[in-house]
Amino acid sequence: MDEFSYAHRDTSYAGGLNKPNIPEELQRIREEAFASEIPVAADDTLCFLMAQAAAVRPESILELGTAVGTTSIAMAFACPQARITTVERDRAFYEAALVNFGKCGISGRVTAVCGDAGEVIERLEDPFDLIFMDCAKVQYIKYLPRLKQLLRNGGVLIADDVLLYGWASGEAEVPKKRKMLARHIREYIDAVTSDPELFTCIIKAGDGVALSVKR
Repeated sequence: MDEFSYAHRDTSYAGGLNKPNIPEELQRIREEAFASEIPVAADDTLCFLMAQAAAVRPESILELGTAVGTTSIAMAFACPQARITTVERDRAFYEAALVNFGKCGISGRVTAVCGDAGEVIERLEDPFDLIFMDCAKVQYIKYLPRLKQLLRNGGVLIADDVLLYGWASGEAEVPKKRKMLARHIREYIDAVTSDPELFTCIIKAGDGVALSVKR
């Protein structure tokens, strides 16, 4: 789990207009997570993720950073045809996610893995139509080459929290203890926006989302 949480910041760039169309059970899970300061996606990030997933219509989704399963459930709701592989290194989060998958009736469509994302992706073989990365931010740049290999041509890679309070964009001064984190995220942004194999845009949803499409 990251050292700090993105769960409770008001990061809406649409004046609160983005409200995810999700089942009541999932909303209850999200509200409990927010109340417990568990890092789950804000409304505008979840809306963006679900809209992209619905547009791509993926058959296979890879998620790095399950937390308690809210984004997996949301993507499963948006894409009834999709199977999801989701990876979480925190045992307590992993076990909570399994319970939540059962509550929302998607356990049969989700393969949940408890382990280090970097190690797990090296073992995966099947290509994915959509990859959502919301794990340790300092690892994004390290994971990128392998994730490109796992992504189908025409597939979409979404990386969450890439603007980091304005640190990565230079809009805000970076605290001394966060300089390495900001540098690694900046390296990731530079890599995906200059990669000839990717079309990328950076979007102000939540703490920033990088959307990359593999050519």
